[in-house]
Amino acid sequence: MNNNHVLKREKKQGRSTTAIHAGYHSDPQTGSLATPIYQTSTFVFSSTEEGARRFAGEEDGYIYSRLGNPTVTVLEDKIAALEKAEAGLAFASGMAAVSAVLMALVRTGDHIVGTKGLYGCTYGLLHFMKDRFQVQYSLSDMTDEASIRQNLQPTTRVIYVETPINPTMELVDLKLVAKIAREIGAYVVVDNTFMSPYLQRPIEHGCDIVIHSATKFIGGHGDVIAGVAAGPKAIMDTIRMTSQKDIGGIIAPFDAYLLIRGLKTLGVRMDRHCENGQRVAEFLHQHPKVAKVHYPGLPQFPQYELARNQMDGFGGLLSFELKGGKEAGIRMMNNVQLCKRAVSLGDVDSLIQHPASMTHSVIPAEEREKMGITDGLIRLSVGIEDIEDILEDLDSALSFA
Repeated sequence: MNNNHVLKREKKQGRSTTAIHAGYHSDPQTGSLATPIYQTSTFVFSSTEEGARRFAGEEDGYIYSRLGNPTVTVLEDKIAALEKAEAGLAFASGMAAVSAVLMALVRTGDHIVGTKGLYGCTYGLLHFMKDRFQVQYSLSDMTDEASIRQNLQPTTRVIYVETPINPTMELVDLKLVAKIAREIGAYVVVDNTFMSPYLQRPIEHGCDIVIHSATKFIGGHGDVIAGVAAGPKAIMDTIRMTSQKDIGGIIAPFDAYLLIRGLKTLGVRMDRHCENGQRVAEFLHQHPKVAKVHYPGLPQFPQYELARNQMDGFGGLLSFELKGGKEAGIRMMNNVQLCKRAVSLGDVDSLIQHPASMTHSVIPAEEREKMGITDGLIRLSVGIEDIEDILEDLDSALSFA
């Protein structure tokens, strides 16, 4: 019910150029370079007949901002272009995107296979859908083909992947998952939040739908809650007119504007996140008080070659364990000065948190252990501050561990 359409790309552009220019050309009437904020709930029809045609789906155009909004459309088209998808959708939060996509794809009795270590709220949603709607789920480490196949059922409808997995940073081979899904007629849905479309594009590897908590790297400045999804136009249209429209997890025009603005610096931010993340990982790997570092950019990382083949960079997220365990981790976290003790990630600020007691606390301890989320694990989202300042802060805090 809006003018969202399959994007036509006659020229291949770089990722930063696409992030800046896709989806919007300066307003022909005003010449506005920035995308206007269409802060309106409804839209006026030129005639009764025009309104009827739009409601019938016979004519593109806007009706009501829950069904589509010009500012939101620019964001959706940008995300689709960046993810190399046919169409995009924007939501009020990352979990609004996750729930809308899954609810549109599965029915009672269907089965979902998800990666172990799922984001806590995604895990909670799967448990809720099982309890209330009898949608079954299994969690798999997905480290190889056998581990994926052993969790498949005749009713498997969706393979839901996070890669890197939060917060252990384990990777999933997207091409392998897509191959298996095609064999059984299932959809592959990938939460691409940790990488952003600048560093990883799952659709290029054969996956169907990509989801982001746009709060993170896409927004990048810690000032908006939002989610996006991208995939085939037919599926996106179905989601738009069912689980998004009727449940109502739509994004506000101003929040869409903030994400559009954030996308314009995505490339330079991600390059800095990668550069800083690599330096921090190497520093922690050599530190005498650190037992283990989980970061795909370290040659010691078990899936280093997969990371090099599947991603365009290693990102700014890492996790690590201290030799002194949980208590040492608490002392270290309580003594950081530059890094902020806060959940979320992908911000320009460096953020540090304790998954077992924070983001993954909803998951039973026994299940967390199976996921590799020990009580002593710390997750760090490396920001874009000057690297020497980040390293000095960590080194100082580690002296208390």
